[in-house]
Amino acid sequence: MNILFIMFDQLRFDYLSCAGHPHLETPHIDRLAQRGVRFTNAYVQSPICGAARMSCYTGRYVSSHGAQWNNSPLRVGEWTMGDHLRKAGMGCWLIGKTHMNADSEGMARLGLSPDSVIGARQAECGFDVWIRDDGLWAEGPDGFYDQKRSPYNEYLKSKGYAGHNPWHDFANAGLEGEEMASGWFMANAQKAANIAEEDSETPWLTTKTIEFIEQAQGPWCAHVSYIKPHWPYIVPAPYHDMYGPDHVLPAVKDPAERDDPHPVYGAFMGNAIGQAFSREEVRQAAIPAYMGLIKQCDDQMGRLFQYLENTGRMEDTMIVITSDHGDYLGDHWLGEKDLFHEPSVKVPMIVYDPRRAADATRGTSCDALVENIDLLPTFVEAAGGEVADHILEGRALTPWLHGRAPEEWREYAVSEYDYSGTPMSVKLGIAPRDARLCMITDGRWKFIHAEGGLPPMLFDLKNDPQEHHDLGRSADHGAVIDLMYARLGQWGRRMSQRLTRSDAQIISGRGASRGKGILLGVYEADDVPADLTQKYRGKPPS
Repeated sequence: MNILFIMFDQLRFDYLSCAGHPHLETPHIDRLAQRGVRFTNAYVQSPICGAARMSCYTGRYVSSHGAQWNNSPLRVGEWTMGDHLRKAGMGCWLIGKTHMNADSEGMARLGLSPDSVIGARQAECGFDVWIRDDGLWAEGPDGFYDQKRSPYNEYLKSKGYAGHNPWHDFANAGLEGEEMASGWFMANAQKAANIAEEDSETPWLTTKTIEFIEQAQGPWCAHVSYIKPHWPYIVPAPYHDMYGPDHVLPAVKDPAERDDPHPVYGAFMGNAIGQAFSREEVRQAAIPAYMGLIKQCDDQMGRLFQYLENTGRMEDTMIVITSDHGDYLGDHWLGEKDLFHEPSVKVPMIVYDPRRAADATRGTSCDALVENIDLLPTFVEAAGGEVADHILEGRALTPWLHGRAPEEWREYAVSEYDYSGTPMSVKLGIAPRDARLCMITDGRWKFIHAEGGLPPMLFDLKNDPQEHHDLGRSADHGAVIDLMYARLGQWGRRMSQRLTRSDAQIISGRGASRGKGILLGVYEADDVPADLTQKYRGKPPS
């Protein structure tokens, strides 16, 4: 069996028609959900691109792998998806974005050349690269945001798009008369991107995916990682005007949220992004474009799935659709992601398993608490490998896919956020080591611990599903807060760093040294079997 692991960037869990969006139609993703299982309570391990992806690629929590922010290097030697799957006999390839920065200092210390096979994999989250393009080829007075080469820019140049950065000048900009209308300015969101639709980012990556599959020798896992519907919020025709202000859902926000908010929450509401998305004209400009980007993504899924049908690969390929985080879009007076309200930290997750064992669950939904780190052990089992549970902190979803509820499952999901590199930490006067948040949710309660002597946050998801009322400073909820702190302590005591020996190895090694001459606590030879002391009896060598 092969695995097609599809990740969209910044796709909200509720912006699919199968998730109940009243205006946005995503029939192709819906069709995959009808053939698989849609997990309705899937959480990412950080609401920020880089950290969330590193958790997904390692199967470990953010505080375990340590890459806590965008562009934070994943340390050399960390076990990755590619390492686990290749051990099980499956290749592991990247097509698209990772947001990974190589631990160049660690590689130099160990003498790993980036040109070697091992070095290249260390520099690419363990993947073999079919094509890597992280998007976001932004350019300012200090140069490019991303210094790597852009295969997509090279493609556009080969198609005749002029300039040194057609990613921006055409794919992410429209026209105002003869002048460029940059997608960085949300006032331009309803303009059509100045590019042929088939040349835009999402179709281009779909083409690269099909090219990979056509030549792939199995078994393989292909991580197809789309940059969209991540901003800039601009999309080519015909998607630019499919939706309008009438399709923009009311923002989920309450004026009470602005009354004495938690200091961290208040700081994010006050940043430029939060202030922008608190304005209705911004939402009415950006959200229709965001929906158009999603519609284009869905159409490309239709193209990809049709190719798989035509070639018979639908019968031997597990397909996963998820996202690295969501997008506030003005909910809770916020834009982007960063914090732990549902629009930010909950993501879509659909898993199609072609095996007959999954027939009983096709077209169903599962409301168990799952995490994106659960995907990697699921893939290892699909590849026929043994899950290294002393390394992997996620749990395989296979039982849920095959219609048998696990005897034990997690009581809560966890997500972490390190905001030490943001202006908000400076505004709050929080030291880098203390600029950290940790969320635990059990489905009823959502609890957020804040370091730096700040109070916690608490939301009652049963009675306040829209998360308008922070109970973290409520004297009436002391017992709940104590319970959540106990769970945080339990999670914090997990065995996360014993990576070189499994429980099975430890158990098999118990007592093994007795046959190798170590005799502790023995008073005289007759206290132990004679065969253990034969090397210690008789005359010394002459």
